[in-house]
Amino acid sequence: MLTLGVEEEYLLLDPVAGTPVARASQVRRAADLQPAMDRGEVQRELLQAQLEIATPVCRDLDEVGGHLLRMRHALGRAAARDGCLLAACAGAPFTDRLPVPVTDTARYQVMHSDAPRLTDEQLITGMHVHLGIPDRATGVLLLNGLRTWLPLLVALAANSPLAQGTDTGFASWRTLVFSRWPVSGPPPLFEGVADYDRRTLALVEDRLIRDSGQIYWHIRLSERFPTVELRAMDVQLRADEAVMLAGIVRALAARLLADAAAGNPAPAVRPEVLDAAVWHGARYGCAGEVFDPLHGGLRAAGDAAAALLEFIASAAGEDSRHIAPVLDRVLREGNGAARQRRELRQGGRAGLIRMIGDQTTGV
Repeated sequence: MLTLGVEEEYLLLDPVAGTPVARASQVRRAADLQPAMDRGEVQRELLQAQLEIATPVCRDLDEVGGHLLRMRHALGRAAARDGCLLAACAGAPFTDRLPVPVTDTARYQVMHSDAPRLTDEQLITGMHVHLGIPDRATGVLLLNGLRTWLPLLVALAANSPLAQGTDTGFASWRTLVFSRWPVSGPPPLFEGVADYDRRTLALVEDRLIRDSGQIYWHIRLSERFPTVELRAMDVQLRADEAVMLAGIVRALAARLLADAAAGNPAPAVRPEVLDAAVWHGARYGCAGEVFDPLHGGLRAAGDAAAALLEFIASAAGEDSRHIAPVLDRVLREGNGAARQRRELRQGGRAGLIRMIGDQTTGV
C-alpha cells in the first residue's frame, strides 16, 4: 500500500462569540508543553488565528487516526488553557469587523502585500493528503487520474457553509475563496514529468507567480517530499471523517496505478466539465446530486458513493473498515456542512460553537 500522511489546519475561536482570535503563537507554545505533542508538530499558518498539524508518514489508517486524535486532543487542551476553542470547521462562521493579523513571517507578509483583501478573507482551513510515490512520473500519472475525482471529494468533504455570520449558500465556501488565487482549482492534464516541470517553471519565470509554492492546484507534486499532495478537501469536523477521506484517496490512487499497469488509463474529463463539477460539489455538497466520474454526469449522492466503493474495493483492502461505515454515516447524517447548518437552526449560535468544539476533539 502507498504510504500516506495527513495535514490538518484549524481555526482558533472565541468560545462564546465564535469569532477568530489571534492567539496562534500562544497556543502553539502551550502545545509544545503538552506531553502528547512533540516540539514543533504544530506549525503557523497565514493568519494568526490558524494553526496546522501534520501526521508522520503512516502505513495504515489506524496510524493516521491515532495521530490525528492525539494532536487534536493535545492542541484542544492547549487552546482551552489559553481561553480559546480549537475548531475544525473549514471556514470561520462568524467574524469581527477588524481583520485577523497576518502571521509575522516574510512570506506571509509578502502575500498580504500582493493581495491584502484576499489574504484578510483567508479564514479557511483544509486537509491535505500526501501519498508517497516512488518517482515523479508516478506522481504525474496520479495527478491525471485523481483530478477526475475532485468534484466528488469536494462534495463529500464540504464543511464550510457559513461566513461572516450568514449562510453562504455553498456547502464548501472555502473552495470558492481559495479559487480566487492564481494557479488554483483542478490541475490540467500533463503529458509527463517534463511537461509538468516545463509548465510550472514557466509560471515562475514569466513572473506570474513568485515561486512554485504558489502553485495552489487541488493536486500537485510536493516540492518538499516525494509525494503527491491532494489539497482539495475542507478540514473535517470529526477525525474519523478525515481518516475516511484519506483512505478513499489512497484507495483511488492504488486502483489508478493498477489500472495503468494493466494498460487501462483513467478516462479524461474535459477541463470545463471538471471546473463546473467542482463548483457544483462546493455549492451543494453531498445533499443531492454529485458528479460521478465513472458515469460522466450527475447522480444521486448515494449512487455515486456506491459506485465509488465498488471501484476501490479491490484496492482498499483493510482500509475498507475505515471507509464504508463512516461514508454511510456521512450520507445518512450529513457531512460537516449539513451538520453545521442543522445545529445553527436547532441550537443557535451557542449550540453551533459547542458542536464544532466537541466534534473537533472527539468529545
